[in-house]
Amino acid sequence: MKYKVVTLGGGTGMSSLLKGLKKFPFDISSIVSVCDDGKSTGRLREEFGIPAVGDVRKVLVALSEVEPLVEELFDYRFSNGNGLSGHTTGNLLLTAATNICGNMSDGIEALSKILNLNGKVIPLTEENVHLIAKTKDGLIIEGEHNITQAKKVIKSVYYKENPKVNEKALNAIKEADLIILSMGSLYTSVIPNLLIKELITEIDKSKAPIMYSCNMMTQPGETDNFKVSNHIKLLNKYLGKKKISVVIANNKIIDKEIKNRYESLEQKDQVLLDKNNLKNIEIIEEDFFIIENNLIRHDSIKLGLSIFSYMLEKERNHN
Repeated sequence: MKYKVVTLGGGTGMSSLLKGLKKFPFDISSIVSVCDDGKSTGRLREEFGIPAVGDVRKVLVALSEVEPLVEELFDYRFSNGNGLSGHTTGNLLLTAATNICGNMSDGIEALSKILNLNGKVIPLTEENVHLIAKTKDGLIIEGEHNITQAKKVIKSVYYKENPKVNEKALNAIKEADLIILSMGSLYTSVIPNLLIKELITEIDKSKAPIMYSCNMMTQPGETDNFKVSNHIKLLNKYLGKKKISVVIANNKIIDKEIKNRYESLEQKDQVLLDKNNLKNIEIIEEDFFIIENNLIRHDSIKLGLSIFSYMLEKERNHN
């Protein structure tokens, strides 16, 4: 029997999580936020009026079971060419598949066969949504790219128009044994999935526990000085009656040299595990820290194993 796991998020954080989950006997449904509007994705949204394809592309690649060359092809970014410069092959293919099939969900399904996907990828909505942020100093910023670039302290985020949730997302939540909020930018990758009332209602009705796989580094402006408990508190604010009951957190103190480099180049600090502030929350802690292409990342396999072990233990206790 495979455990039915639903992940909510977007971007690189979600990709790292899925790369680990697919190695274990999970039936994965990945709900992806579609409000990215930067670079190639932003141009395609503007030209074709479709939901954001960038994060969906990353998730497709993460769940694929194909030769590395196919992954490289999907992530290949054209450096020149009239109209092509800046676009990735995967973004163009997703746009073409969406147009041919009439909607993004069906387009993803068509590409899933080519990529031999180990799981389902579900866009949160089929609509071309726009994320808005209200900052602590009263500014209103429109667009995910602008929100990230502003590096302002954010008070809240919401959609410009209330989008209709993808029915496939609601069905996945209904059947879930575990709901995971992935690592990633809180305000622009994770929380956008929690802004639709119908989805929150479905989460509230679900018997599945909510797990949060916590970030290892802070995000300038968005989560400065945040510890693990601050991340959970913020996410719980956007959840309904049902809150996070399990957290996965890194417990390794990052080497001084790497820490200093991140602080000076990216203004990012380590997210510390503050157990004293995590009452009534089950903590799964481990050294998840690895360096990949000079960047701090989670060890995907360790992450997947920790989640699988949690599900096995939960089943043992239930029996």
